[in-house]
Amino acid sequence: MIPFNKPHLTGKETDYIRESALSGKISGDGIYTKKCHQYFELKYGFKKAMLTTSCTDALEMCALLLDIKPGDEVIAPSYTFVSTVNAFVLRGAKIIFADSCAENPNIDLNDVEKLITPKTRAIVIVHYAGIACDMDRVMKIASDHNLFVVEDAAQAIDSYYNGKPLGSIGHLAAFSFHETKNIISGEGGMLVVNDERFIKRAEIIREKGTNRSSFFRGEIDKYGWVDIGSSFLPSDIIAAFLYAQIENIDVIQAKRKNIWDRYYAALKPLEVNGQIRLPHIPSYATNNGHMFYVVCSSLDERCDLIATLKENNVMAVFHYLSLHKSPYYSKYHNDRELPMSDMYSDCLVRLPLYFGLEKIEQEKVIDIIKGFYKKKEESPVLINEYQK
Repeated sequence: MIPFNKPHLTGKETDYIRESALSGKISGDGIYTKKCHQYFELKYGFKKAMLTTSCTDALEMCALLLDIKPGDEVIAPSYTFVSTVNAFVLRGAKIIFADSCAENPNIDLNDVEKLITPKTRAIVIVHYAGIACDMDRVMKIASDHNLFVVEDAAQAIDSYYNGKPLGSIGHLAAFSFHETKNIISGEGGMLVVNDERFIKRAEIIREKGTNRSSFFRGEIDKYGWVDIGSSFLPSDIIAAFLYAQIENIDVIQAKRKNIWDRYYAALKPLEVNGQIRLPHIPSYATNNGHMFYVVCSSLDERCDLIATLKENNVMAVFHYLSLHKSPYYSKYHNDRELPMSDMYSDCLVRLPLYFGLEKIEQEKVIDIIKGFYKKKEESPVLINEYQK
């Protein structure tokens, strides 16, 4: 079986974990946590980077930092993972779901502008597949309406918008180092604070609501409970694993982008023939090789393609289901249709993409897809709802 994902080890992970263990401090903010923070701040210009136990935790910190309260409205895409919005629901916010763009699954900013009300506090955007949203426009909308912007950059490490690293533009940002991401620590995430107003409070929230960080820097003679918060710090062992990954980020990225490029070149003729759609990368965005997906013409076709790949020992998977139709939140959503979100929910399929994917394995995946559509081409085609 060619899996959808296979975690990549650089070879230094266990060495650094051992060093961290022998340091005598394996809890949060140890030697490797500090190394990671310094790396991200220097390489990407983040004002403040703070490792967390997950991207979910980083998003929950965002909701706390923005002081989200019951009755506040937060605009977010429906086509995303539940953590994007659950963080704000936990604080009592009402999520106002926006549709996706026609050209790619990122949030439709035309829709966003129509959804802003006096109760809106924040816009949460997701850089789907590591492809940037139009951040100049996002920030202008936010500025015009006095709103905060949170970048859900879970998939967007080492990707750029007009030369600016994703995660460095919004007021706050959240990254993931889950094993399915480009650089990994098993579980793990990072909060990025780009607005200096939030830095000191972020340290407090991350340390269970205490000013413990100030104490360890010698700024105060004792620390206490000064705010709400939780235990968002990862073990330094997790940071040690991550540091081995970020030391090799250029090698990892080059290999992943090479795999992405091969998929694109090989499958482009199917897009030209109108049989599938491939990822669209706007001129202002870069490709970080996080994910390669194709968009089928219907739910049935998508199911058939996944089944055909599986029959041939290839694991391909669909992605999100529209959150505005979810069992939990559908009762809070009004009757607005979000057709593009639903289309991606029904039609998008992700192909295997990981560092260890061999060329011969990738060629097998490509050949199966080409064979699938050649067979369809030879059979009568029914027009489906997305082709009308």
